[in-house]
Amino acid sequence: MIPNSKPLRRVPLGKTGKRLSFERRLFLWMTALALPAVVLGGWLMEVSGASAFAMVSAAVVFALVWMLVSSSFVELITRPMQTLANVVAALREDDFSFRARGARRGDALGDLALEINALAGTLQSQRSSALEALTLVERVMSSMQSPVLAFDAQSRLRLHNVAADRAFGLTRPSSDGRSAEELGLGVLLDVRDEGQYSGAKSNDAARYVVRRATFRLRGAPHVLLVLSDVGAALREEERLAWRRLIRVLGHEINNSLTPIKSIAGSLRGRLPESVEAAPNLNRDLQRGLAIIEDRAASLNRFLQAYQQLSSLPAPRLEWVSLRLVMERVALLEQRIAVRIETGPEVELRVDSDQIQQAFINLLQNAVDAALEAAEQEGGAAEVAVMWEVDANQATVRITDNGLGLLNPVNLFVPFYTTKPKGTGIGLALAQQILIVHKGSVSLTNRGDGRGCVAEVRIPLVG
Repeated sequence: MIPNSKPLRRVPLGKTGKRLSFERRLFLWMTALALPAVVLGGWLMEVSGASAFAMVSAAVVFALVWMLVSSSFVELITRPMQTLANVVAALREDDFSFRARGARRGDALGDLALEINALAGTLQSQRSSALEALTLVERVMSSMQSPVLAFDAQSRLRLHNVAADRAFGLTRPSSDGRSAEELGLGVLLDVRDEGQYSGAKSNDAARYVVRRATFRLRGAPHVLLVLSDVGAALREEERLAWRRLIRVLGHEINNSLTPIKSIAGSLRGRLPESVEAAPNLNRDLQRGLAIIEDRAASLNRFLQAYQQLSSLPAPRLEWVSLRLVMERVALLEQRIAVRIETGPEVELRVDSDQIQQAFINLLQNAVDAALEAAEQEGGAAEVAVMWEVDANQATVRITDNGLGLLNPVNLFVPFYTTKPKGTGIGLALAQQILIVHKGSVSLTNRGDGRGCVAEVRIPLVG
């Protein structure tokens, strides 16, 4: 019974607990109505002096005629009722194509048939509206970028959209009906309304605000969870802040660097070529001006790199082979031989130039770490590339045997670098490219030995 609903009321069809079928009772009543006529006819024949044979023959003929008339009368009454029963049975089975024909107002069966036809039309209209609403809900959910999940009272997953599949690594239909604990979502169910949750499988850095609601499906209570990715918004705000900062720094420093470089070059060109008159002064001026010009050019290149980070163009999406992209990137690295462990064939809808640049930066970072470790401790520098594919995304892993990560917190912060000649742009640019492609990148220390692993996730649907 559905809570808060009125109890069902059953109206009895008769007073007796054990009764014959409607057709048999109707036939017995017709027979009972014939008995007075039989008795009256027999008495009249006896009074008129008819023979016993005539009386028996008349009784048999009368009985046969009466049975034929009774059967016709019973069928005349029961056939419309059977038709209406078939229509009601079809309605119970959600088949709204049946209708009772020949009904008209003014008699009991006609009124009943018309009312059942009207009920069938109403139910059909309601069902069509419900199906259209359900289709609309499914399309809205599939187009939503926010993960949506629904669990029943036993914490079993009953509803999830494509965004939830990507975020939590769910697959259809194997994930349907499984418990939250089996899917690794037990913590998610414990989050209060408007609380924060992190730890999605597709992006370890993702942070979500969870909105909770309850609804009933077939009378059973369900919990609806809608997750909003605040991590993406925070990263976008951070990127815009860095972009504004870089624009201001670039404008101010360039205004100073350009005249400094120009004046240094002009002064060096005006110095006398002969150093006999003032050898030390000429040499010192030449050296000083050369240093000023070189550092101005280096700082200008540094700013140009950061301006590239702040003005990343919109991607031009096309279908490209992941294997071909990784082979091209590996061939560009000439310092060591990068080992490629070929994965399954898959095509991604990405900007080929941008995604190659992201992998170039990650691979260069891995090779730098491996060469540094080999120079300090000896041994061979090793870097390997591998990838795998599931129902929602492609995962690429770049592993090295370097010294590992000492400060993973600031890896993707612009301006931050641990390399003497680094600009701090490589990892930040790779992250920005993958965010634009709705993917993610993470760097962690290897659990199976010394070194680091860079893991890139790119959704299969662009």
